[in-house]
Amino acid sequence: MTTGGNGNSQFINDWRDNRLDLTTKVGVVTGAARGIGRATAMELARQGIRAVAVVDQLEEVVGFADEANEHLGRKALVPFQGDVTHEDFRRHVFEELQSMYGAVSICVPAAGFTADRLAIRIDRETGEPDIYPEEMFTRVLQVNLTGAIYWALQTLASVARDRFARGVKRWDPSERVQGCIVFIGSVSSAGNRGQISYATTKAGLEGAQGTLASEAIFHGVRCAIIHPGFTDTAMVRAMGEKFISEQILPQTQLRRLIMPEEIADAICFLIRNASVSGQLWADAGWHPSVS
Repeated sequence: MTTGGNGNSQFINDWRDNRLDLTTKVGVVTGAARGIGRATAMELARQGIRAVAVVDQLEEVVGFADEANEHLGRKALVPFQGDVTHEDFRRHVFEELQSMYGAVSICVPAAGFTADRLAIRIDRETGEPDIYPEEMFTRVLQVNLTGAIYWALQTLASVARDRFARGVKRWDPSERVQGCIVFIGSVSSAGNRGQISYATTKAGLEGAQGTLASEAIFHGVRCAIIHPGFTDTAMVRAMGEKFISEQILPQTQLRRLIMPEEIADAICFLIRNASVSGQLWADAGWHPSVS
């Protein structure tokens, strides 16, 4: 069914004008050497983002950026190799990016890892409990939760600094949205056997998203969170094909792992569509049974 009339055409143009114009924006994606981070950086570049820092501790992030830029025919991806939990490294990335392109207003802190095991394991011979190592819990927390939040905060600070320098105070809707932060949650945020540290960090990101959503809009920045289901990444594949086929696929409506590119597409939808806020579940119909 189609409708005519100038009024309808104007309506369509108006809502499209509200979408975030990536061609004027600078972003940062962590965990960008592989998986969801890599796919997201590539999708942002395809959709025309001015520039995006691809950040990872793996050396292959440099090769990825070089290959992608050659394919795109422009220098859209700027690689940075280092530990995403280190404050000095984070500041270095933003200083370099801002000096080259200006304020950074898009952030997808996708770096993360799991250290899965039961919270308590009982020795079958002695009956002694083996508690999940605190140092392991702390490291997962640093990468998945603390690190993600501070990359987001640094992005918000970049926008706030730029607005102050331009003499602009509280954001007004007439300006259109200035930027967007998208956290990577997980279906495990609701709790998952064997993931005491990972599930805790993903649930924590929900609180961070809700808080920043209410604060960041003062500067014209939106904040959302996507909860992917089990995605075909190295982290998920490390669980083993047997576990995937027996414990994951039977409880997923699509009966397959999600492609990283599918999550990247959803992330870019969250970034560009200004009317979407809060949480988006991209779980392929994940319905775990009681174990």
